[in-house]
Amino acid sequence: MWYRTKLSSRWNIRKFCTAARRRIDDEGDWFYSSEWWGTDSSSSSSNGHTVLRSTSNRGNGVVSVVAYPSSRPSKVDWPKAEKWFSQRYAEMHPVEEHDVFRIVGYQWRTLRFNDDTRQSTAKVMAAYHQSLPNSIFLMQQSHCLAVPYLKSMISAGFTTLASCNYDLVGAVYGNKTMRVLCIGHGGGSLPLFLASKIQGAMIHIVEIDPLVISASVQAMGFPAFSVMASPDQRALSKPSIMDEIMWRGIHERLYLYESDAENFVLNSSNLYDMIFIDAYDGDDIFPRKLWDADSPFLNALKDRLHPEHGTVVVNLHADYEAFSPHPSVSYFNQQLLPMSKHVRKVCRAYKDILTGDGNSCGEKQGSGFVFTVAVPWVCNTSMVVCRGLGMSNRFSSRDSIANAVISKSLEVENILNLPFSCFEYIKRDFTLID
Repeated sequence: MWYRTKLSSRWNIRKFCTAARRRIDDEGDWFYSSEWWGTDSSSSSSNGHTVLRSTSNRGNGVVSVVAYPSSRPSKVDWPKAEKWFSQRYAEMHPVEEHDVFRIVGYQWRTLRFNDDTRQSTAKVMAAYHQSLPNSIFLMQQSHCLAVPYLKSMISAGFTTLASCNYDLVGAVYGNKTMRVLCIGHGGGSLPLFLASKIQGAMIHIVEIDPLVISASVQAMGFPAFSVMASPDQRALSKPSIMDEIMWRGIHERLYLYESDAENFVLNSSNLYDMIFIDAYDGDDIFPRKLWDADSPFLNALKDRLHPEHGTVVVNLHADYEAFSPHPSVSYFNQQLLPMSKHVRKVCRAYKDILTGDGNSCGEKQGSGFVFTVAVPWVCNTSMVVCRGLGMSNRFSSRDSIANAVISKSLEVENILNLPFSCFEYIKRDFTLID
């Protein structure tokens, strides 16, 4: 059964909306969407220019990166970044003459499949050494999440994890290790955001397409040192000086593997606290083997998820209205969003296997819960699966589970120092799957 939970009067919504909190500027606010996607959805070149274009041999068709000018931060703020680079260089090379860095500018860079599917977007800064003006380097802005579904995945995932009494503060300050798996890489903005916010995060990223990996590093400013040549060896023997200056150790906690997700999970022995899944091909299809109940992937994923608080967040390219029983609504959404007709099957498969069968770690049968939330502004749904050992007993009603998750909104915002409101990204059409 599917239960859509509405925000009841018992939940003090005012405290989520009006609580005093100094919010930092959100450079990825939806207000800037016309900048990173252009004004003409049918043309990849409108308001932008292509900086990378090649054909994939892994099912993604033509892979391209299109650059658009960014209005933020304004030019008056660029000297702050130039000063930061110079200070970082001086810290690493105190006996040398200090180098001077100059900012060229900031751009939105959008990864596209087949010129049509906008796969991901990141803000990128370009800079150079003044002594080597031809040596341009790119730095993805790790604090900036542009596309709303990423904010929804972060909000829904971490408020759920916090509701299981996970020590998020300890992970943020590096006092404990948080193991994270990201299936699907795109431009890399999600894992980079996590690594920059959580000092204790060790993040494994799995991407099947080497061209996507190359595009993220060469054209979207993702750390090159993160790329793995084998399960236990990096492609680069040591980070470049610019990686050291830009990332300050963040790059050493990112492990980017070229691998099929199913093979990676089947051959892994890691236990993850959180798993993020956002894996779509060039036809905007979520591969069946990543959600079919009979697939080896889901059954192996069960053993990779922490038995007490393990949380999986899945991005589904399907609007919440696809759940509507009305034939015209369902038909309309299924024509535009092929994933819509499979949403119920996906959610049921993840729930039955990840929370229903128990595993070798001693998990009790039937522990945990699954819910979905609709993402504002775009046709996406975030599905959250949580082991939440004991949650089903502590919170027996559907309202109480929703309240337990949503009540952690402000706490998570403050711990992670988020530039956006968690509540805004989990309040819309909270649907518990029972």
